[in-house]
Amino acid sequence: MADVHVTAAPLPAAASRTAGRHRRHLARRFRGAGPGTYLLLALIALVSVFPLYWSLVVASHSNSAVAAYPPVLVPGGNLIKNIDRLFNSGVVNVEFWKALMNSAIVATTVAVAAVMTSAMAGFAFAKLRFRGNRALFLAVVVTMMVPVQLGVIPLYIEMIHFHWLNKLQAVIAPNVVSAFGVFFMRQYIVQAVPNELVDAARVDGCNTMRIFWHVVLPAVRPAAAVLGLLTFLQAWNDYFWPLVVLSSSNPTVQVAVSSIASVNYFPDYALVLTGTFVSVLPLLVLFLVLGRQIIGGIMQGAVKA
Repeated sequence: MADVHVTAAPLPAAASRTAGRHRRHLARRFRGAGPGTYLLLALIALVSVFPLYWSLVVASHSNSAVAAYPPVLVPGGNLIKNIDRLFNSGVVNVEFWKALMNSAIVATTVAVAAVMTSAMAGFAFAKLRFRGNRALFLAVVVTMMVPVQLGVIPLYIEMIHFHWLNKLQAVIAPNVVSAFGVFFMRQYIVQAVPNELVDAARVDGCNTMRIFWHVVLPAVRPAAAVLGLLTFLQAWNDYFWPLVVLSSSNPTVQVAVSSIASVNYFPDYALVLTGTFVSVLPLLVLFLVLGRQIIGGIMQGAVKA
């Protein structure tokens, strides 16, 4: 019997031209942003930046600028004076320098601890085989659905037993482990670290901790940078729990700003917004210094996913 060779018939010329036009149309569509896109992005940027700018405007004027009509939209010349009032403990009932240092200590410690614990737990859930892996990971994910407020009373009682009230440990300890961080790092490690790489490290004689430090941790640095930033922001902006366990003599920056508003019967909005503006400056510096690495980590994670 003669061999039969089956060849694919070429596309008709009309279909080929249609496919080519479609590809060119898509290329033109996604080649550049139109005026509407720039207008929308400019509007989003304006809405995002305006609260910070308004804080700067009021912080550089007297208290009367809040109720001025027409509204004052240009910064004034009282910013240095208001900052001096802010850090003068004889004017406000809190030590703002101490509040800034407390927030820096808490946010940095929590961010580093949460990144390390999340990376280790994510590595265990992603690459280690042990009984109950799926059940334990599901339990971690389920805790993300429980409102934080439900645990305030038992956690407060626990801080009393530890004698940690009005100490920074009471703010740091409950946040050193993050369920979201464990979930985030586990998903990233599954994609970024091949099983063959872990097996090769075991063949070379590495134990589990050496695999984590020398193989997994360098591979997840982009995700760790993103998680560290998000955790730092959350710890820096946290208000409720520090308000519960810390007093006005040892506050974090958000509690200090709230305390400034209650100095007099009539809040000094210029002083309050000066504190708000100063408390945001460290976050802006963090973004300016690490912005490129953070964006690169987000984009690399998106490509890997």
